[in-house]
Amino acid sequence: MPNKRSGGGLSGTQQAAKFLGVSVLAGAVLAGIALPVAGGLGLAAKGTVESFDEIPIDFKRPPLSQKNQILDSEGNLIATDYYRDRTVVPLKKINPIMRKAIVAIEDSRFYEHGAIDLKSVMRALNKNAQEGGVAEGGSTLTQQYVKNVFVEQAGDDQEKVAEATQQTIGRKIQELKYAIRIEEELSKEQILENYLNITFFGQQAYGIEAAARRYFSKNAADLELHEAALLAGLVQSPTYYDPVNYPDRAVKRRNIVLNRMAETGAASKEDVAAAKRKDLGLEISKPRSGCITATDKAGFFCDYVRKIILTDPVFGKTEQERKDLWKRGGLTVRTTLSPKAQKAAAEAATGKVYEDDPVAASVVQVEPGTGKILSMAQSRPYGLDQNENQTLLNLAVDNAMGGSTHGFQVGSTFKPIIAAAAMADGISPASTYRSDWKTSFSLGDFKVCGNKPYGSGSWDVQNELESEKGTWDMTGALSKSINTYFVDLGQKVGLCDVVEMAGKMGVRLGSGKPVEQKPATLLGGQNISPLSMAAAYATFADRGTYCSPVAIEKVTDADGKKLSVPKTKCERAMSEHIADSINKMLKGVVEDGTGTRAGLTDRDNAGKTGTTDGRKDAWFVGYTPNLSTAVWVGDDIGDPQEMYDITIGGQFYAKVCGGCLPGPIWKTAMTGALQGEPVESFNDVQVPRAATDDKKDRGRGGDDDKPGDRRPGNPFPDITLPPGVIGGGGNGGPGGGGGASTMGGTTDGTTVGTTVGGVTGGDTGGESVGATSTAGGWDAGGGNGTNGNGGWQTSGQDGGWTPR
Repeated sequence: MPNKRSGGGLSGTQQAAKFLGVSVLAGAVLAGIALPVAGGLGLAAKGTVESFDEIPIDFKRPPLSQKNQILDSEGNLIATDYYRDRTVVPLKKINPIMRKAIVAIEDSRFYEHGAIDLKSVMRALNKNAQEGGVAEGGSTLTQQYVKNVFVEQAGDDQEKVAEATQQTIGRKIQELKYAIRIEEELSKEQILENYLNITFFGQQAYGIEAAARRYFSKNAADLELHEAALLAGLVQSPTYYDPVNYPDRAVKRRNIVLNRMAETGAASKEDVAAAKRKDLGLEISKPRSGCITATDKAGFFCDYVRKIILTDPVFGKTEQERKDLWKRGGLTVRTTLSPKAQKAAAEAATGKVYEDDPVAASVVQVEPGTGKILSMAQSRPYGLDQNENQTLLNLAVDNAMGGSTHGFQVGSTFKPIIAAAAMADGISPASTYRSDWKTSFSLGDFKVCGNKPYGSGSWDVQNELESEKGTWDMTGALSKSINTYFVDLGQKVGLCDVVEMAGKMGVRLGSGKPVEQKPATLLGGQNISPLSMAAAYATFADRGTYCSPVAIEKVTDADGKKLSVPKTKCERAMSEHIADSINKMLKGVVEDGTGTRAGLTDRDNAGKTGTTDGRKDAWFVGYTPNLSTAVWVGDDIGDPQEMYDITIGGQFYAKVCGGCLPGPIWKTAMTGALQGEPVESFNDVQVPRAATDDKKDRGRGGDDDKPGDRRPGNPFPDITLPPGVIGGGGNGGPGGGGGASTMGGTTDGTTVGTTVGGVTGGDTGGESVGATSTAGGWDAGGGNGTNGNGGWQTSGQDGGWTPR
């Protein structure tokens, strides 16, 4: 009677195998290798082991590599990524007919023998000896499983793969030793389950579940007899019997399996006959792996998430540990991506900038207060085919995460950061500066940390138009993007404090380094990523608290165990009152300033345009209380080109600017992402205004409409950003009102700002340009600084102005 067992202990066959000794084993393994049975082969031959008992008994079974799934914030699949396409399933989710098919063709006595089937070995030995080679194999399913484990362990290392599959006596004996060990530890059902999950079935499919999906677009639980027979037949040679490329061979092999099933009683003769009459019945599902398969053009976000797992120490102390984690797979990564926001961002990025345009667009959105990245899209498609305009360059992020080498110059979008630094130093928003359209600044007056002068010489800074001369306060200068005002303001604050504020808001160079202490920084002459700018502006939206961007909410492994994930770090960068004031001033930009084309009409919103010298980079960064979005448009290939007389998205632009292209893109992305979301309002404050030449502070309706546009050169070569960053606004003339401290010039020879409230009804006088006074506030101020350099008003938060 057959020796049946389900696991545990050595069977009689195993004991007999061990008792027969090495000489019998040496002969036995010849049944499974391409060597004739001739001559006296001892175990001391090359590629063998001298003693069966010398083989280490510890047999490690690695976790099987599986697919990683990347999900959006609602649990929808964004993409799968895998080293090997495999989904491990329990035996109960594999149709019994599939189990019977694999046993029938590969090891029909599987349930009757132990690790070695001596009856099959002797039969194979006899046949192979007669034919002088391998005509029949004698390996059991357990031995095959051990071999597949060795291959799985080898991974991509071709030398180890060759070693795992080498046809030597020593390798076969080693497999047998471990097969005995496996039979001691696992039941027959467990061995079969492991075998079906590890085996390669061709067409990049590992394991029976992936194979069923690949060839028949169904689960392994739903396989029919003719389908199970086909898959079982592939195991012997997945390439030779590939039903996609060699259907005739596949049919013959399938029918051999069916006949064997009839012979062993695994299937009735009637069912086998009916199955043999059927065609292959393939319904191929093509392999879909990697971020190129991502939905809603989220390939760049998918790749960003993958890079986080491969680089963040929370997922492993070493680079190799993180690589092994991703390669092993089975991870389910729940991300922060909002499907609604991503769809809107993708439509916005591709709607006005086409994938084959000479320039590209990037859109990225961050949630204030959480740092969650809600969308990441760009006009170029994700992929490797340059003929299809595809790229792997993620324009939204830093270089270390797959972005450009340095980032992009941000232009005037940096000016609100200067304003925040100034108010933190106690300078009132009502502080004014009077200048011609072009002003010369002494480099020695720019102070870096340690109160040291930046350099010597002078720097000529100009506004966009010759008409942009006169007197501005902070609100008007932000609205009209006046270069000379913010250079003067930054000079008084000091480069050290400006850069420190930028750092608090998470602003760093695209290379990952801190923002540099250079005068050009004041005009946005630093290369920064869109994600960094979106997160920085989210600081304003969240009333002064910066939260570092995050993309992952939860990760579970193949066993459902939760893994640690990177957390956002939220820290206060400025007072609530300063942030509220910036919000109030930047509302003016979208209401009647350079960003009017971007303004939303159904909720509070604020933002800032930015266009660099030569219009090589155009930006709009803006936000509502619950969403911050950065949009960049520029050349992503080679040396940046000037965007003059250019067709983008089918539309001709005489000159591209922040308000005329990035602004409308921003509006589309924001409108779609915020649809159905609660309408929230900024905390309103009364921001003091000064007597300026333009009493109504009328904007110019977009900085692309200005006449007499110039293409200035670089008058000072030591400054990395030429002074022609887009600014503008203001025509000069008399003004009224009071309440201002004067940052430059005098009013009729009398210094303004000596008393709270300033001079009432005073006309701005004098034609001298560029004269500066001390960066003084009101004498009665306090809270943010001492008298003469810090308050805005005796009452109010932080010594500032009174909130409404």
